[in-house]
Amino acid sequence: MSLSEFLAKKGEFYSKIDPFVAFRILEKYQRHFKIPPIIHIVGTNGKGSTGRFLAQLLEILGYEVGHYSSPHLFDFKERFYLKKGIVDENLLEKTHRKLSLILQEDLEKLSYFEYATFLAALLFEKCDFIIFEAGLGGEYDATSVFKNRLSIFTQIDYDHEQFLGNTLEKIARTKLKTMAKKALISTNQNESVLKMAQKIALLKGAKLCVLRDLSPDLLENLELYKTKFKLPLFLENNLKLALKACEILLSKSQTIKALQNLTSLNLRGRLEKLKENLYIDVGHNVLAARALCEYFKGEKLEIVYNSFLDKKIFEILKILKPISAKIMVFKCENETRALANEQIFDLCEKLNIKCEEFKELDKDKKTLVFGSFVLVEKFLKDYGA
Repeated sequence: MSLSEFLAKKGEFYSKIDPFVAFRILEKYQRHFKIPPIIHIVGTNGKGSTGRFLAQLLEILGYEVGHYSSPHLFDFKERFYLKKGIVDENLLEKTHRKLSLILQEDLEKLSYFEYATFLAALLFEKCDFIIFEAGLGGEYDATSVFKNRLSIFTQIDYDHEQFLGNTLEKIARTKLKTMAKKALISTNQNESVLKMAQKIALLKGAKLCVLRDLSPDLLENLELYKTKFKLPLFLENNLKLALKACEILLSKSQTIKALQNLTSLNLRGRLEKLKENLYIDVGHNVLAARALCEYFKGEKLEIVYNSFLDKKIFEILKILKPISAKIMVFKCENETRALANEQIFDLCEKLNIKCEEFKELDKDKKTLVFGSFVLVEKFLKDYGA
């Protein structure tokens, strides 16, 4: 069975998780996996860009890096970054056949994401470093079954409450319990999250670095970089994490060298400017809305929007109100998860935000496409961007 046929049977979204399946599978088949040093990135927002920045920094220094991220926009292979680009389809298919032979009857026990994680482990076995981005969560996430060289924690906030818990404390605990013996956490956290991180580090005997700031020479080079590439604040924060991680893994002098040669972020959909007056962002939660509101502060945009129903849509729209000239609902459907569609009109009315169905782009108006990977994917397909 080809990879695409196999994945079609799995289905990308799921409502129930057996948290121990991936652990049992690795225990049974561990001898088949030769795992290079792993950098594990856990958090609510910023995992993808932090991981890709780190991959690019390490590549500049001559290391071969595999970066596993999720979800994807157009194609499953986008989840696997190797040798400075998206992995070759033939190599992915070959690795799928190899993994199928290893797992055999246990193949069906894994979810879509769990299978993709084991596929990444096999695909990247000859790399110098693997960067694993957690999916939904933390201690029971498929990416957590492997022993890590370094844990990186991006900002932790509310998201996926149906899986992780309905309080920030519960969400933070399950994410932070993945902590390796060396760990790095951003400071743009709720104070309770930082305290919990320090407590867990103490219990685990882990060396936790709380990133308050970089050294002056790194900051000087970062200033040049962010000016050159017009880096928004949230991407600057994620790059800082990647730089500190590079320093922990290697050295400060090597990190400065890598930063001086760093090109723009090689990852789609992170406040990406498609053309004059048109931006896309795959953010889908409160944190992402706040970051966009900060970036476009003082401006008014036409916002093309839709969202899965399980997101905090009212709160997101409320945050976006100061920068919204109007909300344009881009109607789309998903086979397994409900989108808000018509409900957005009612919420906008309550918030006194002008709202209408999206019909076409006005190239003279600054426009932001925002709300979910599904929305951005369909928009890009329909408009060939």
